[in-house]
Amino acid sequence: MTQATGTARPGGRTARTREAVRAATRELLAESSDGTVDIAQVAARSGVHLATVYRRWRSADGLVIDAVVDELGSRSPMPATGDLHADLLAWVTRLLHDVAEPNHLAFFRALLRAGAGGGNGLDFAEPRIRQIQATLDASGATVLTWLDVLELVLAPAYVRALLAMPMDPATEAVRLVDNLTAIRAAREAARAASQEADA
Repeated sequence: MTQATGTARPGGRTARTREAVRAATRELLAESSDGTVDIAQVAARSGVHLATVYRRWRSADGLVIDAVVDELGSRSPMPATGDLHADLLAWVTRLLHDVAEPNHLAFFRALLRAGAGGGNGLDFAEPRIRQIQATLDASGATVLTWLDVLELVLAPAYVRALLAMPMDPATEAVRLVDNLTAIRAAREAARAASQEADA
């Protein structure tokens, strides 16, 4: 997966430009009635030249995805203590609270639009993907990948929120995490059985 242009080369003027654009995007998202932003408005509010914004973020959806992923990374980093169940439970509980926020549904819709338009919204989501994989790696969960977390946790959480049927963090977080850890246990058992048969 290639690194998104808007997240490249930290430090100096590039870092200031990136933070100004992200801050403007977040402000405009908070004011938006439909979870979208306009590139020209972001450029005007951030003070960054329009051509620079287009070159680095490529689309309005890219701006939304990058801004929200950055906010998630700083506000609720993924724990990676090595205790997968505890780490995931803490994160999923926060996630189910957060998906009720307009900016988070805007993020999900922007990912969908980016994919439908032939773009790759996952380029901008890569920092969060790396955090998820780091949590899995810290626990030694070699039979799981970030795609499993996407399919078993993120997808149902966001789809339910989009359907105005949000999951209850008090009960559903445990269920989602238990589903994922059950998949891990089944895969590890299958791997061990296969290795024993080959021995």
